[in-house]
Amino acid sequence: MMHRLAGTVWLILLWAGAAVPGLRAEISTEVPTDRRRTPVAVALTRSGRWLLVANQSSGTVSLVDPEALNVVDELVVGRHPTAIAVGVGDEDAWIACRDSGDVVQVRVTNRSLRVVTRRGIGFHPWGVAVARRANELWVTQRAAGAVAVVRLDSNTPPEVIETGTWPEHIAVSGDERHVAVTLAGQKGVAIVDRATRKVSRRGFRALNQGQPLFTPDGAEVVLPWMVYRANPITPENIRRGWVWGTRLGRIGVDPNFDRQVLTLDERGRAVADPFGSAWCGSDGSLVVTASGTQELLWFAPLVRLPWLDYRGSDHMPRQLIDDTKRFRRIRLGGRPLGVAYDRQREQLYVANGGLDEIQVVDLPATRLVASVALGASQDAENPQRRGEAIFFDARRSLDQWYSCHTCHREGGTNAVIVDTLNDHTPRTFKTITPLYGVAETGPWTWLGWQDDLRQAMVKSLTVTMQGRKPTPRDAADLLAFLRSLAPPVNPWRSIPSQSAERGRVVFQSEDRACASCHAGPFLTDGELHDVGTGGQSDQHAPYNTPSLKHLYLRTRFLHDGRAKSLKDLLTSFHAPETVSGADPLTPRELDDLI
Repeated sequence: MMHRLAGTVWLILLWAGAAVPGLRAEISTEVPTDRRRTPVAVALTRSGRWLLVANQSSGTVSLVDPEALNVVDELVVGRHPTAIAVGVGDEDAWIACRDSGDVVQVRVTNRSLRVVTRRGIGFHPWGVAVARRANELWVTQRAAGAVAVVRLDSNTPPEVIETGTWPEHIAVSGDERHVAVTLAGQKGVAIVDRATRKVSRRGFRALNQGQPLFTPDGAEVVLPWMVYRANPITPENIRRGWVWGTRLGRIGVDPNFDRQVLTLDERGRAVADPFGSAWCGSDGSLVVTASGTQELLWFAPLVRLPWLDYRGSDHMPRQLIDDTKRFRRIRLGGRPLGVAYDRQREQLYVANGGLDEIQVVDLPATRLVASVALGASQDAENPQRRGEAIFFDARRSLDQWYSCHTCHREGGTNAVIVDTLNDHTPRTFKTITPLYGVAETGPWTWLGWQDDLRQAMVKSLTVTMQGRKPTPRDAADLLAFLRSLAPPVNPWRSIPSQSAERGRVVFQSEDRACASCHAGPFLTDGELHDVGTGGQSDQHAPYNTPSLKHLYLRTRFLHDGRAKSLKDLLTSFHAPETVSGADPLTPRELDDLI
C-alpha cells in the first residue's frame, strides 16, 4: 500500500508538470552521431508507409522507409526506450522510456519525426499497447507491479491497476475485451478484463517471458517463455532438458481452459531467451525471436502444431523438426528482439540489438533478404561490445540452453533461486543478485570464495553453464562489459519522502546495526558473517554480505531466497532482534526502513 500511494503521488506530480529529479530534465535532444543504437522494438504505422524503431542505447526513434530500406529521420525521445506501439492515427506511435519514466507520442509528418506529447508514467514504463476504439493507452510499470491506463482523449492522470510483480510485455485483444500482461516476477501472466479492470493471474513456472499475442478470436493468449527445472547441473541433465528449457504456450482467457505447450528445444540444439513474437501471413502463422540463440522461429498455424498438456515434453518432437511446412529456424546473428509484420510486402522486420540494424525477412521464403544499418559501425575492436555479445550468447553454454542473460536479465536478476555449483554442492540453490557495480563489490559468490572476478566469470561459463573455456580476451571483454553495466534509474529516490529519511536514521543507528555490515557506497563491507540466517540444506557458512544497492529490483532475499519481501525479511529471518539482539522494529520503523 505504501508503494502504491507513493506511486500515485508521483503520477500526480508528473501529470501536473512538476520537475522530478533524475527524469525528464536530463534528456538531451541532440541525436548522437557516434553512439550505437541497440534497436529493441519495431512497429509499422497503420498506413503501412513507415517503420518506426525504438533504440535503447541512443534513446531515439528511427524512421525507416520500408520501400527504399533506408533511415529517413531520427529523433530523441527519452532514456532507455523499451517498447513501441502504433497509435490511434495512421502515422503515429507511442514509445515507453524506462529511465525517463514516461511514454512519448511521435508522429510522421513530411518524412520527418516530431514529438506530439509526453506523458509521465513513472516506475519503469516497460510495455505499451493501444486500445484504439476505447482510446486508451496501457503501459506496464515494472517497478511498481502495475499497469497505468491513460485516457488519450483527456489529460487526467492515469488509472493504476495492480497486476503482479515485474509486469513487462503487454497486448490488447482485437475485440479490446482483455489485456494480457507478462509477470516476470511471478512466473506467469495477468489477464485484465478491460471493462471491469478485474485481474486474473495465471501462474505456470514461466520465466523471461516474451511478447504475448491474442488469437484473432480473443479467446487465447500465445507467448514464449523459459522454464527452470531445478535439477542438478550436469551435462546429462542439461541435454535432457532438465535444467533450462524454452516453451511456446497457449493460455485461455477463460481460466478453465487447459494450458497447452510446445517445447522448442531440440536434442543438442536448444532455443534460449525468447523475446518478440508476431502473427504473420494470411494463414495465421507465427514467428518468435530467440535472442539467445540468434534466430527467428517460424511456426505453421496453431491448429497444425503438436500441442501437449501443461507439462509437455523435454524436447521438440522429431516429426515437427523435420517438417519444414510447419516449423523452421532462421539464423539471424546478433541479438534479434522485437518484430513487426508487413502484410502488404509479406516481410518481417526484426530489431536486432546486437547488430544495430533492422533485418528484413522474406516470409514466403523464410529467409533473410536485407538489412538496414541504424547508426554507428559495429566497432569490432570495442571490448565492451565483444563482452556484451558473449553475455547474451546462449551458444556459450552446453548445447546452447541458456546465456548469462538468462539468469542476469539485462545485468539484473530473475525470480528464482538457481543451483550454480559455486559452492561445489548440488541442489544448494542461491538467489541471483544484480551485476550492477559487481567489479566493486568483491569478494564474489554468496560464500565469498572468489576473490578474482575474471576467474569467477570463467567458472560461471565452464561450470555453471558447462560451456567451453573462454579465451583470455573473451574473459577481459566480458569483464569490460560488466564494468559498463548501468543500473536503471531508481524511481523511489525521485519521490520526496519523510518516511525514507526516518528510515535512513533507523538504518544507521547503532542499536539496529544495519550499517555495521551494509556500509560504504555499495552498502556492503565485503566481509563474511554468520548472523544466523543459515538454512537446513546449507553445507557452508558464513555468508558474504550482499550489496543493498538496487534492492527494489529483487523479488527474493537472503542467499537461499527464503524471504519473499522486505517485510518478510525484517520481521523474521533477518529481524534486528535475531541479528543484533536489538528490540524488534516498531510498525513505523519497519515501514520507514522499507
